[in-house]
Amino acid sequence: MNLADYLLEHVTPGKTALITETSSYTYEDVIRAADGMTRLLRDLGVHKGERVGIFADNSLFWVASYLGIIKAGAVVLPFYPTLEAAQFTALVELTQPTAFCMQDKYLRKYADQVPADAPIVVESEKVAARYAERFSVAVHEPGDPVPATPVDERTDLAALMFTSGSTGTPRAVMVSHRNVMANTDSIVEYLALDENERVMVVLPFYYCFGTSLLHTHLRANGSLVVNNRFAFPQLVLDQMEATGCTGIAGVPSTYQIMLRGSAFPNRQFPKLKKMQQAGGKLPNPFIEELRAAHPQVDYYLMYGQTEATARLSYLPPELQDAKLGSIGKGIPGVTLRVLDEDGNPVPPGVTGEIVATGDNITLGYWQNPEATAKTFRDGALWTGDLAQTDEDGYIYIVDRAKDFLKPSGHRVSSKQIEDHLVEISDVVEAAVVGMPDDVLGEAVKAFIVLRRSAEITVDGVLAHCKQVMASYMIPKEIVVLHALPKNSSGKVDKASLKNPDFVATLHPVTIGTQG
Repeated sequence: MNLADYLLEHVTPGKTALITETSSYTYEDVIRAADGMTRLLRDLGVHKGERVGIFADNSLFWVASYLGIIKAGAVVLPFYPTLEAAQFTALVELTQPTAFCMQDKYLRKYADQVPADAPIVVESEKVAARYAERFSVAVHEPGDPVPATPVDERTDLAALMFTSGSTGTPRAVMVSHRNVMANTDSIVEYLALDENERVMVVLPFYYCFGTSLLHTHLRANGSLVVNNRFAFPQLVLDQMEATGCTGIAGVPSTYQIMLRGSAFPNRQFPKLKKMQQAGGKLPNPFIEELRAAHPQVDYYLMYGQTEATARLSYLPPELQDAKLGSIGKGIPGVTLRVLDEDGNPVPPGVTGEIVATGDNITLGYWQNPEATAKTFRDGALWTGDLAQTDEDGYIYIVDRAKDFLKPSGHRVSSKQIEDHLVEISDVVEAAVVGMPDDVLGEAVKAFIVLRRSAEITVDGVLAHCKQVMASYMIPKEIVVLHALPKNSSGKVDKASLKNPDFVATLHPVTIGTQG
C-alpha cells in the first residue's frame, strides 16, 4: 500500500483535520489538496522514485505537498528553512531533486540556490508571475481523486529525512513506506489515539517528531492544531485553550520554556489529556514540575531517532514515579538492547550502547555506504546513545558518546552537569560543552538562560554547583544568554556554543568564572 493511502484510509471527509491560526480544514479539503498536488507533479513530469523538495511552514500547503508527493510515488525531501545557502546547495547535489514545492518566503530566500531546470510548485498566481522568467512555475490547486502510484512498501522510499546536521552537512535518512506504517501503528497503539484526539503542534513537520504527529493523527482520524510562533508561548497557550486541544508534543526546550517562561503551570486546560515529550531527555526537575502543574494529564516520555523513522521507546505515565529518568522500553514492534562494543548485552548498572531492531529501522543513509555500515549493522540500528538498564530492564540514557567531557582526566557526562544546573528554579535552560584548557586538558563551560524575574546571580549558580558537584565537574566558566541557539529540530546547538565568535553574536548577559 502507498503510504498516502494508508494515512488517509479511515478518515471521515467532513471532519476537521487541520487548524491553523487563521483557517480550519476538513479531511475532504486535505484529500483534495493532496490529489491536486499529485496530479500537478505528474503533469510536470515527476516520476516514481524521483525526489521532490518541500520548503514551507506547517500549513495545508506542507501537508498537501507531503501527501501529494508520496501519492505520486516520488520521494519527499522535507528541507528545513534554517539551512545556510552552502548547506542547501550540498543537499541538492546529494539528492538531485526533480522539483520543489515552495512557499513564497522560502523561494525568495533560496532562489539563487534552486536549480534553474527544476519546476517549482507555489501557492498563488502572484508568486508564479514574479518568478516566471527564472523558473518553470506552477500553481497548486485542489483536485479530483487520482489513484496512488503502487509501491513496494519495504524497498520504495517515502522520504529522505535530514538529520539535524550537528556533525556538519546533514545526512539524508532513507525512510520506506513500511518504516512509517510500522512506526505509526506502534505509536497509535501505545498512545491509544482515536478520532477524538486534537494535538497542538509546535514542532515543524520537516522534523521527524513533527512528521510523526502528522502520521499518527491522520491515521487515527484525529485533528492537528498548528502554531508556527512558539517564540510567543502565551499565544500557543491561548490557541490550545480556544481549540480544545487534547494533546501537546514537544522537545525538552518546549516544556522548559513553557514551565519557566510562560503561564503554562498556572493555566487550566480542561480537555488536555496527553503530553508527549521526545527529542532529548527532559531533566528530572522539569518532569516533576510538569506533572505537578497538570497532574490530571498523562505524561509520555519517549525516545527516538531519525534513523528509526521517529520513535523507539516510551515510559508509560503510571511508571513516571517508579522509573523517573528512564526512557522506558521499546515501543510495540521494537526491541531495544544495551550492548557492549562486541555486541554482548551488558548487565544492569553497566554502560553500553542502545541498539534497536524493528520494522521502523530505516534503510540507511542516502549515498553514504560508509556511514550506513557503521550505524546500521545486520539489520540493527546502533544509536550512539550510551545507557544503562535497571534490574527490570528499563533503560536510562547516560549521554551521547560525543557529549562526554574529560576535565582533569575524569570522564563526565555533560547531561549530568546540565541536570544539576536546572535544579535551580531560576534556570530555564542549560547547556554544557568542553573547551580546551592548558591546565585541565578540557574545561567545563556552561551556558544558561535565566527567568526574566530571576534573583540568582552567576556567583549563586557557582555556589550551587559547589554544593552538589564533584570539584572536576564544576564549570570553569558560566555564560548567561538570553536564549540558547537551537538547530532545526529545536535541540541545543552545542557545536555553535563552542565557537567564541558565534557566542559573541548572542550578546551574553553575564560571564562568570570559578574563583
